[in-house]
Amino acid sequence: MRRGGWRPEWWRLAARTSQGLSAAALAESSGVSRAMIGKIERGDVQPTAASLAKLSAALGLTLSELIARAEGDERRLARAVEQPVWVDPETGYRRRSVSPAAGRPLELVEVELPPGVEVPLVAGTYAFLHQQIWVLAGRLRFHEGPQVHELAAGDCLQLGPAADCVFANPGSVPCRYLVALVKRAT
Repeated sequence: MRRGGWRPEWWRLAARTSQGLSAAALAESSGVSRAMIGKIERGDVQPTAASLAKLSAALGLTLSELIARAEGDERRLARAVEQPVWVDPETGYRRRSVSPAAGRPLELVEVELPPGVEVPLVAGTYAFLHQQIWVLAGRLRFHEGPQVHELAAGDCLQLGPAADCVFANPGSVPCRYLVALVKRAT
């Protein structure tokens, strides 16, 4: 992310404690170990895409909301040079929050997936969202539960019911895609 990276103290205070959750309760509901949550909150490690997805699902937040809370950003205008970028330390998966943090309910997220990389995400990450994926460049193989979608530049997929999924780049060049997200009414 921009401006010095992950700010774990804000995430802990704003995301976990605002819901009255202990680290142990969050670990149980997310499947991320209490020890790993502690390391993330202390800033000892940068979270991976998989761990962030599990934590955001358990907190009922989108990944963008979780990252915005970590940054403490509530502006309505998101200039390109100021948009938060987060890179998965394991895969190089790059996620840029295009929408202003205060721009709910619609979120736009640009993703760059390096060649040969796969990023699995659990169904809970999407259970409370309507979303579409629009491929901007390259190829994306999207596993939506048992169904596999082969997407090329210009293709747009509306996701179905929440299912475990895998974003995979089978190509030899980076795949860039835009994800549009809207929270489902509760």
